[in-house]
Amino acid sequence: MSDFVRTLCKIAVPVTLQGMLQASFSIVDQIMIGQLGEAGIAAVGLCGNFSLIFSVMLGAVCTVAGILMAQFLGAEEHAEAWCSLDVSLVCGAALGVLFLLAAGGFPTQILGLYTADDSICRTGAAYFRIVAFSYLPMAVSGVLSAWLRCKEHAAIPFLASLGAVAANTGLNALLIFGKLGLPVMGIAGAAIATLVSQLLNLGLIVAGFWGCLRKEEERPVWSLRFKKLTLQAYGGMVLPILVSEFLWSLGQNVESAVYGHLGTASLAAYTLTCPLQSLIMGALSGLSAAAGVMVGKQLGKKDYAAAYAESQKLMAAGLVGSVAVSALLVLLAEPYTGWYRVAPGVKRLGKLLLVIFALYAPVKVENMILGGGILRSGGNTKIIMVIDCLGTWCVGIPLCLLAAYGFRWGIAGVYALFTAEEVFRLLLSLVMFHKRRWMISLSDKDPDALGWTGP
Repeated sequence: MSDFVRTLCKIAVPVTLQGMLQASFSIVDQIMIGQLGEAGIAAVGLCGNFSLIFSVMLGAVCTVAGILMAQFLGAEEHAEAWCSLDVSLVCGAALGVLFLLAAGGFPTQILGLYTADDSICRTGAAYFRIVAFSYLPMAVSGVLSAWLRCKEHAAIPFLASLGAVAANTGLNALLIFGKLGLPVMGIAGAAIATLVSQLLNLGLIVAGFWGCLRKEEERPVWSLRFKKLTLQAYGGMVLPILVSEFLWSLGQNVESAVYGHLGTASLAAYTLTCPLQSLIMGALSGLSAAAGVMVGKQLGKKDYAAAYAESQKLMAAGLVGSVAVSALLVLLAEPYTGWYRVAPGVKRLGKLLLVIFALYAPVKVENMILGGGILRSGGNTKIIMVIDCLGTWCVGIPLCLLAAYGFRWGIAGVYALFTAEEVFRLLLSLVMFHKRRWMISLSDKDPDALGWTGP
């Protein structure tokens, strides 16, 4: 087995399994809450839309942490790698507290931005107030997971997720439906189960993190001051990703708001497909994570030929895997929607949306590998910000609004036209990839290469 395949399996397989497990959080919630009716499904879905904003902003912090740690570890500059972890932990925790205060303090107002249905807002507020407390543990565990993947200990976050999913599933059954003599808590029970499972996930990751340090006889270095780059330079990497991911997630929220105004049935159909979409993307997310680590380490070593060659192999693997998974999804679309206790029309719409998603899945996966891993590995995150903003706000959102309010199409047509922006983003990403301007080694300490203004 080649070093490439060995490293790919060591990182990609655990991350893939972890991504699928994390997606199953939503699937378990949706299926169990789906037994409570369409209002419950829609309420949880709308809460998830706001949580998506937090997830992508946290993802920006974790992405930059991974970029820096992979490159500095590849260059064997361990003090800088530790500083990358410390700064990212502070940023992630600050985000977690901010979103906790927003979601916990103003749940009804936030949900009112998505729907005018008072019953959905009341139902979702009970769920939101509890789930809000899971943001902080999610932030800490996300940054620590990035460190563990860069150190090629990706199995630890996976095992932590496995324990958390098991806890979430068991607690859902007990609390939603009131098993073993417990009171029937409905949607609030699902929220408690999610919070407890996220706390368990954090505890297991912290235990694994300290276990690895003891095994490798490594002492943590606590510092918020880089030697190779300034905090201003760090902010120059984080800010473009935050902007692009925030605007992308905001675009997803605009899309969901459009679906919500198409009617409760359309919103429920879209919402019940989201967990399966997340599961499919999670099944291939390991390639994106592996790309960031593997290509980043080669750039840290200044082996640019190897970085480019490994990037091409990762993109080919993503294409093959996504086509196979898409074919499977088409076959499973009808059985999956059949699990929900909703109207037949909602099931038909859900099946159609899943088929449309399957057709776009290979393009989505290539964008994930290119934009989420390869192009960012050199630290020039402005490239992705421009591509994402153009795709979402200059192509996707206008097409979505045109289909819904101009052509008066149903949700299937609106979804298909909106998702066409993925093709636009892929074309731009491929152009940037072949120009190779993204291949930068941070160990050169060349601020001008990234457009930084710091020393």
